[in-house]
Amino acid sequence: MRFTVLGPVRAWRGAQEIDLGAPQQRALLALLLVRAGRPVSLSDVVDVLWGADPPSTAVNVVHRHVGVLRRLLEPDLPVRSAGRWLVRSAGGYRLDTDADAVDLLRFRELSQQARQAVDADAGRAAALFAEALELWHGVCAAGIDADARAHPVFMAVEREFLATAREAAGAGVRAGQVHRLLPALQEAAVRAPLDEPLQAGLVLALAAAGQQAEALAVYQRVREQLTDELGIDPGAELAAAHATVLRRDTVRAAARPPEPVQRPRPAQLPAAPATFVGRRTELACALGLHAGDEAAATVVISAIGGMAGVGKTTLAVHWAHQVADQFADGQLYVNLRGFSAEADVMRPEQALRGFLDALGVAPQSVPTGLDAQAALYRSLLTGRRMLVLLDNARDVEQVRPLLPGAGGCLAIVTSRNAMSGLVAAEGAQSLTLDVWSAEQARDFLARRLGADRVAAEPEAVEQIITLCAGLPLALAIVAARAVTTPAFPLAATAKELRDARGGVDAFSGADASINVRATFSWSYRTLSPAAARLFRFLGTHPGPDVGVSAAASLLGTPIRQVWPLLAELTTAHMLVQPSPGRYGFHELLGAYAAELAETVDAVSESDLAKRRVIDYYLRAAFRADRLLRPQRVPPRFDSLPATADVIAEPFEDHRAALAWFTTERAVLTALIERTAHDALDVETQYLAWSLDTFLYRQGHWHDWVSARRHALTVTERGADRAVRARAHRNLGHALCQVLNLDEARMQFTLALAGLEGTDDRTEQGHVQRGIARTHLQDGRYADMVRHCELAGDLYRADGNDHGYAKALNEAGLGYAYLGDYVKALENCTAALAIFERLGDRHGQAATLDSIGDAHHGLDDHHTAISFYTRALQLYREVGDRHAEAVTLAHLGDAWQANADDAAAGEHWRAAEAVLTELGHPDVDDVRARLADGVTVVTRGAITGWWSGRRR
Repeated sequence: MRFTVLGPVRAWRGAQEIDLGAPQQRALLALLLVRAGRPVSLSDVVDVLWGADPPSTAVNVVHRHVGVLRRLLEPDLPVRSAGRWLVRSAGGYRLDTDADAVDLLRFRELSQQARQAVDADAGRAAALFAEALELWHGVCAAGIDADARAHPVFMAVEREFLATAREAAGAGVRAGQVHRLLPALQEAAVRAPLDEPLQAGLVLALAAAGQQAEALAVYQRVREQLTDELGIDPGAELAAAHATVLRRDTVRAAARPPEPVQRPRPAQLPAAPATFVGRRTELACALGLHAGDEAAATVVISAIGGMAGVGKTTLAVHWAHQVADQFADGQLYVNLRGFSAEADVMRPEQALRGFLDALGVAPQSVPTGLDAQAALYRSLLTGRRMLVLLDNARDVEQVRPLLPGAGGCLAIVTSRNAMSGLVAAEGAQSLTLDVWSAEQARDFLARRLGADRVAAEPEAVEQIITLCAGLPLALAIVAARAVTTPAFPLAATAKELRDARGGVDAFSGADASINVRATFSWSYRTLSPAAARLFRFLGTHPGPDVGVSAAASLLGTPIRQVWPLLAELTTAHMLVQPSPGRYGFHELLGAYAAELAETVDAVSESDLAKRRVIDYYLRAAFRADRLLRPQRVPPRFDSLPATADVIAEPFEDHRAALAWFTTERAVLTALIERTAHDALDVETQYLAWSLDTFLYRQGHWHDWVSARRHALTVTERGADRAVRARAHRNLGHALCQVLNLDEARMQFTLALAGLEGTDDRTEQGHVQRGIARTHLQDGRYADMVRHCELAGDLYRADGNDHGYAKALNEAGLGYAYLGDYVKALENCTAALAIFERLGDRHGQAATLDSIGDAHHGLDDHHTAISFYTRALQLYREVGDRHAEAVTLAHLGDAWQANADDAAAGEHWRAAEAVLTELGHPDVDDVRARLADGVTVVTRGAITGWWSGRRR
């Protein structure tokens, strides 16, 4: 077992992270970890969980939490047996563990070693302090209830961190070894801004690292805070540190710092606005908020009354481009879709996964749970200068996990809401935008239409500004219309806009005097009938953007007819084109289009458009999956109704299919959420099935879990037990991939329960193989073999030779992990014979690869190479690119073991090329082989569907 409490409360059994469940269970475990090895009284537990007002059932609740924790930590513990880790002690409970298993105990051990070494060897002390402080990944017991975390037992651990940081600063400066310590010292300084000894240590450490300007900036900031908040001047220690820096006699680092690790430098900002007018005062204010501030404050841009279309994003993006060069580590951007339809609002976990991907974190390394993901994100930003733009946020809770945790980063947040919670709790600066003044609006129109044209019709210009109420989005649409009709006087434009106002209500939530719908209506009426129809139907698309084929399917027209319509809508500023061939709405226009689809078109027409676009994605996803994994058996769902005039996506090969999936992933994940919500049960199941291969192979495992949860949800609305059982089993497979093995086992258990009393032995066999996979992840290979053999018996009894061969092969793999290579060969050879008889080339390839593994384990590397080579040929024939890369990596291992480093490198490089082409995270493992020139000891992702330890 392994535990962490210096940051998020987490636990692992082997390589598997345990889902610790409810917040109170996490708080209980956090308390036990802080007191690890010592008894914790029942009263202390109650005090942490409920404070001064515990319920009458508190003791019973504690007992239940303890029982659940015991089962989580030791799932095989017999009922009423004493546990190995969590035991009764002195009227309470004790967690029995050692320093290697708990980060806090290891932190204390390293800190004590450092203190003992300070006088004799300051350099060694600094290194030990750095190792200790690097164990911290946030505040102690992050993620539990704030009141519980404020308990003195946790605050005492926080004080240990600050005290150690103070000592570490002294040792580092004395030894001239401060570079490794700086991130922790800066984090400590943020947590204790008025701790003068700590701040003095940071000042000296920064100066010792050659960062004199930063050191002086820290002193100035602390001095101002002491004056403003306490009314005092800096004390002697901080003043002396300041004087030392000014004299430039700080001890310099004895050696050059190590070369920094090359980390990705994301550059995600949208393109800067082509023209930026007005907002000079606001822009100057925004630039002033950041100028000279090394700790880059969090800034919130908010529009009055939650008004949309006022130009928040335009200002934020322009501002971000103005200061981007000050953030050497790059820029992160996300549209949080805070005010889209409820189903489309981005969850913080989704945004974090995108950020972690941009920061170079392999998908399989992303931890489970929002708190753990946020902690990893903050850790990656520590010590980096990064600009983070969070666009279109809904509320503080959506934003808070996405904020950097330390200085050096600038976070810009745009929202219709005031975000007062961030201002109060995070010290954010609020910058509020109003509509344009008449002068700003005239300036904008002059730039877009020409100064002479605007000056020639001042009365018409004033009417246009008044009718648009200074709203930048409305003015942009009007200007686009006027640009395309240069011969028309602006007076005619003003009259058309004035006439369009009749009978159109103001936008809900906007100032009642601003009739932005009128502007949209006026521009909409200028569209050709075909473009107007496409505009309306695009409002029914799940978004966030749409490709040309999907747009043509909405209309039921050929692609050649939709191109000019998209161009017309883009020219009129009714659509934007974020990338070639992709189109999207401003959110207000999207809402307007959706309303028109409901009010203008007959229900049958609108429903048919929705049906066509669903069918387009269903059929394209199904065909794309067949190209990625042609040997896969299609699902046995009810037949879908055929819809005419749906565009057939012309995939040339599996590469085109993969590219389509990559482009459409956000749409497909939104679509499956919509179909589940709209009770389109069969469609939801088809989509989930079609997404399996892509989401698995590309490492989008959290999206895979989400898709499979939706598929399970729809089966609970009346599907028979067998269908629900399959849904539980499929979700179990996805959960295995994010190492949520406890829930995966629960899903497999529910699948077996649903199959009880049925004669579907094949499906029962599938479930048993899923259970075997959880044991493989745990390293429990004997249990893995047992369940594979049980699956084999079920397949054989059902006459399913194909399933039986798979079970034989996987049991053989388990025997190989156990070191019984003879038994492994016996199983895999029998499986190969069946696959050859059935003509299943993919099954043959998988079994040949397993046989190669067995010979490799027997040190018969020459024979292993021959089997791997045959497997590689078959994988290439059937087009399984990922499996091809896996076998190439195995060939590299075998060639290296056969003392041919040149051949090993050749095969590893070939594997790297394939995985790079697929964008698959396994590429990191192959690159490690190439970099180290040795076979990687662990067999993690480089095993295809089955993953576990390399023997």
